[in-house]
Amino acid sequence: MSTSRTELQDPGPTEGAGVPETRLARLTRLNQEEFARDIWGRRALLTRSVSDFSDLFSADAVDELVARRGLRTPFLRVARNGSTLPESSYTSSAGVGATIADQLDDTALWREFADGATLVLQALQRTWGPVADFCTGLSSELGHPAQANAYVTPPQNRGFDDHYDVHDVFVLQIEGTKRWLVHEPVHPDPLRDQPWTDRRSAVAEAAGSEAYIDTVLEPGDALYLPRGWLHAAQAQGEVSVHLTIGIHNWTRYALAEQLARTALAALRDDPRMRGSLPLGVESPAEEIDLVRERLVTAVTEADSAPSFHRARRGQARPAPLGPLAQLVAVDGLAPGVPVRLREALEARLEGSRLTTRVGWLDFPETDLPSVIRLLDGDVHTAGDLGVELVGRLLRAGVLVPAGQ
Repeated sequence: MSTSRTELQDPGPTEGAGVPETRLARLTRLNQEEFARDIWGRRALLTRSVSDFSDLFSADAVDELVARRGLRTPFLRVARNGSTLPESSYTSSAGVGATIADQLDDTALWREFADGATLVLQALQRTWGPVADFCTGLSSELGHPAQANAYVTPPQNRGFDDHYDVHDVFVLQIEGTKRWLVHEPVHPDPLRDQPWTDRRSAVAEAAGSEAYIDTVLEPGDALYLPRGWLHAAQAQGEVSVHLTIGIHNWTRYALAEQLARTALAALRDDPRMRGSLPLGVESPAEEIDLVRERLVTAVTEADSAPSFHRARRGQARPAPLGPLAQLVAVDGLAPGVPVRLREALEARLEGSRLTTRVGWLDFPETDLPSVIRLLDGDVHTAGDLGVELVGRLLRAGVLVPAGQ
C-alpha cells in the first residue's frame, strides 16, 4: 500500500551518478549536499530497496541480546497497545553470581511478546558492534549525535500510538513488513523539552487526516522523518524488526543557550551587575535599561565556541577502545607501526592544547606539526609522527592501532 505522494519521495537508483558510498548515501541514495539542500529538517523521505541492512542487525541479534547478553534496563522496554509496561513485568535476578534484579528475563519477555507486546532494544550503539560502528560514522558525517533502537513487533500489532519525536530519525526495515502512516507536523522542529504529549489533542486530530505517507516498508527500505513529523506503525502478517537511528539535532536555540550562559558568566565579574538595586525602587525601568545594555554588550563580546564544543563532546562517546589490543600496541611500539586517530573523539587543537572526548593534552611547540598531521584521520606510522609522541597518545586513548 502506498499513496502517490509517497512515490514522489523515492529519488530512485543513482547507479553511476557518482554518489560516494557514505553511510548517509546508504540510507538515502543522496550525497550530503543533496540531502542538506532538499531534505534535512524539511520533509519526510522514503527510499525503496536502498540497502540490505542485515549486516547491521537481525532477528538472530535480537535473540542474542535478549537471551545471552545479560542486558539490564533501560536497555530494553516493552510496549503494548500504546503503553509502556512496568519493568517488573519482564525483569528478574539472574541467579548465582548475577543477582542484580533488573536484568531481562527471557521467559517473561517471550510471554509478553507472544501476547502481542513490542520489544524495544534501546541504545544499541552501546550494545551491538555493527550498529555502534554505523552510528559513529553517521554522526561524524552529519555533525550531530546519533543513537539507535530496534523495534521488534509481533504480527498485526502496533507498539505505539501516533506521536512525534524531538529528534530526526532514519527507519531501516530489517525483517518482516510494517505499515507506516506519516503526517506533517503540528509543531514543527520541536525542542527536546517540547514532547508530543504536550499536544495530545492536536496530534490526535492530525492523525485522523489524510496521511502524507501511507506505505508498507519492506526489508531494505529506509524512511527519514524530521523531528516533529507524526508517525505510527503496525506490523503486517509476520514479525517486524526495524532499526530507528535517532539524530539528536543541535539547534540554533542550543547555540543561543550557550551564548547566553557565556554572557551571564561574564556579568558575574562585573561589580555593578553584582550590586543591589537601590532601596525603595518602585519603577525599575532605569535599572532594566542598564542591565539590558550590559547584557547586550556581554552577548556581543561572548565567545561561546569553547562551551559549545564541550557540550558537543559530552553528547556522545568516542569509538570503542579495546584495552588488550591497546596494550599490545603500546608494548610493540616501533617506528613502522601504523596508527590513526580514534574515531568520534571530537578532537580540536586550541593553541598547544588538544581537547577530546577523553580529556586534554598539552604539547611543546616541537610536537605541534605532528599533532596537526594526525588530526587528518589518515593512517600514519609511529616513526612519521614521533615514537615518543605516539606512545603518549596511545596511552591516553587518542591514537589506536590502524587495524582496530
